[in-house]
Amino acid sequence: MIYTYYIDVTQFENEELFQEKLNLLSPYRQQKIALLKHEKDKNRSLGAGIALDHALMTYGLRERGIEYEFGEWGKPALKYHPNIHFSISHSGDYAICSIGDKPMGNDIELIKPGRLKVADRFFAREELEWMYAVQDEEEVTRRMFRIWTMKESFLKVTGKGISLPLGDFAVVMDEEQDRIRIKHTFNARYYHVKEYQDITGYRVAVCCEESRDVAYSMMPVTDSD
Repeated sequence: MIYTYYIDVTQFENEELFQEKLNLLSPYRQQKIALLKHEKDKNRSLGAGIALDHALMTYGLRERGIEYEFGEWGKPALKYHPNIHFSISHSGDYAICSIGDKPMGNDIELIKPGRLKVADRFFAREELEWMYAVQDEEEVTRRMFRIWTMKESFLKVTGKGISLPLGDFAVVMDEEQDRIRIKHTFNARYYHVKEYQDITGYRVAVCCEESRDVAYSMMPVTDSD
């Protein structure tokens, strides 16, 4: 099972609440937040930490009590807990954390117009063909962000991050079979993508190695401390 938790970070504009929640987190996360210059970035990073803390509670752990280790390309993992995998992301007013017993990657993006030139530059041919197969500009933008979040989540699950060029793999929308697959030559594995539209104006994607027994769930972070 892969659970994804989301949190509205605008609540941390309250300085007292910001400090209260900051004190719940590890020195690593606190230092990471302290290095950020802008208040909104600090709030997003805090939100990601709180979402991870909330997710870890399901395993009887707390974020302030764990140690991190990092892969060759910087992907974080839980030291001493190799069977617990997580991924965090933030955009706009929200942060998310996915957690489960399988490697995964996630991404959240606030849908904004004016980003099509980025897609034209970095998306694979198959993706652009599907994206522009409709006439409505708003729908083209929605499709662009669907592909973008799925590509980002795939980059995270591989652990390669931006070292893997965006054009080297493609999100294939198999509408006849009502499924999404990742076309790539990175390895011999198959990957599955789950999309969410729980948050109005945002796209969320979670990617993991394809398996018949993978189930997904998304829910808000509730105040538990």
